[in-house]
Amino acid sequence: MDKEEIIRLQGITRTYKVGTESVRALREITLSVYRNEFVALMGPSGSGKSTLMNILGCLDTPTSGEYFLNKQDVSKLNDNELARIRNKEIGFVFQTFNLLPRSTALDNVMLPQIYAGIAKAQRLERATQVIESVGLADRAHHKPNELSGGQRQRVAIARALVNKPSIILADEPTGNLDSVTSVEIMGVLEEIHKLGNTIILVTHEEDIARHAHRIIRLMDGKVSDDYTNPNIVTVSTRGAGVEHA
Repeated sequence: MDKEEIIRLQGITRTYKVGTESVRALREITLSVYRNEFVALMGPSGSGKSTLMNILGCLDTPTSGEYFLNKQDVSKLNDNELARIRNKEIGFVFQTFNLLPRSTALDNVMLPQIYAGIAKAQRLERATQVIESVGLADRAHHKPNELSGGQRQRVAIARALVNKPSIILADEPTGNLDSVTSVEIMGVLEEIHKLGNTIILVTHEEDIARHAHRIIRLMDGKVSDDYTNPNIVTVSTRGAGVEHA
């Protein structure tokens, strides 16, 4: 059975104007990501990793080339159309969590549903289900400053999952966490992957990338390596509290 292509980049280039000069951050990138893949996107500072992440996340558009997400060409959409695609198709997990400080964990998780126009009763039911799935049912009514770093990232993961997106885009998700909590969060992401989600993990840390099944490396705006990870590190998720949501 053929793998289902969820992302296809064809000849993606991104050029920025810096003063009077043009800087090419991405150079003719062509690659595909398939449904239920767990991909790590790696590269040193200046490699184009952040630019590619922004294009994958529909936060930016390429200067040239085509980006198909679920067979839809999103590379030429306007800002409003990109915002709709982001909310429907992409779940974001950020290094800094990006939670609203005055809102409870549950309210933070419900936020993407509000933008999607989902009725309140449905929002509450779905958000409760997802927050339980990441093991935080007893913290649903706590605000971010009442949660540990690991718990905040679990809230962010629940928020990313709430609209049942096509891909989870995790940008340095363990960057603000200690090593023990980082392993715990990678266990949560592994479990989410096992349940059928497509995950693209952006990281500069080799030990974090080793949890992914495929590693794509960038250098000077080009793909320098793209291979199946022969040494996948898995985390025991016993007690992680991740359930099908």
